[in-house]
Amino acid sequence: MGEPDLTLLLLMALAGFGAGWVDAVVGGGGLIQLPALVLGFPGATPAQLLATNKISSIFGTATSSITYVRRVRPDLRTALPMAFVAFLGAIGGALIGVNIPKAAFNPIILVMLVLVGAYTLAKPALGQVTALKHAGARHTVIAMVVGFVIGMYDGALGPGTGSFLVFALVGTLGYAFLEASAKAKIANFATNLGALVVFVPGGHVMWKVGLAMAAANIAGGYVGARTAVARGSTFVRVVFIVVVAAFIVRIGGDVIGFW
Repeated sequence: MGEPDLTLLLLMALAGFGAGWVDAVVGGGGLIQLPALVLGFPGATPAQLLATNKISSIFGTATSSITYVRRVRPDLRTALPMAFVAFLGAIGGALIGVNIPKAAFNPIILVMLVLVGAYTLAKPALGQVTALKHAGARHTVIAMVVGFVIGMYDGALGPGTGSFLVFALVGTLGYAFLEASAKAKIANFATNLGALVVFVPGGHVMWKVGLAMAAANIAGGYVGARTAVARGSTFVRVVFIVVVAAFIVRIGGDVIGFW
């Protein structure tokens, strides 16, 4: 595969900025980045696409995580254990991901998005305020199970991980969307790091592309996190629904051969 030209790098950087913004607000930036990489580099292997997406994403999730910790101050007694097991899950998932064929990407993601979107629409009050459903050790254990399972998914595929983390924290634990987004970003940083533990030594990263996207992702992540903090949970919920709906249309079109 030849070196990417300047135009292609700029287009990938634009995708990285958009992904960073969306990922910081509500998660799911990989659903912008990964399709962009698939379209831009049709000759790349699935492992190269996943690895390059992770290099870009980890810079954005690091930026938005720091912003959320400073401004929202999420409870790290839950966030850190969840992030640790998510890291371990992502390592296992990445070992699976290097063998997943491209054809399997979109159908798996589409089914998950439809389920998440339908549940969110059916529960209008979901995520408006924090009303925790569990306390103490039970709360932490459920958060860790969520982190590990979604961490495995992120290592193996990745797109939509942030959205799935937000949804799981809102739906199973009772967080408001804003606080769920803060914890999700910390866990998502850990899952990106876990996947890269496998992908980088394997030589799968397209470094020039990944670093160009990473610089843009940092900017998008910073702007997105500040936007979410300023606008609150109602805004995040609206963006969540819009983003999930757009992804369903985009990926569903690919699955049925519409595009």
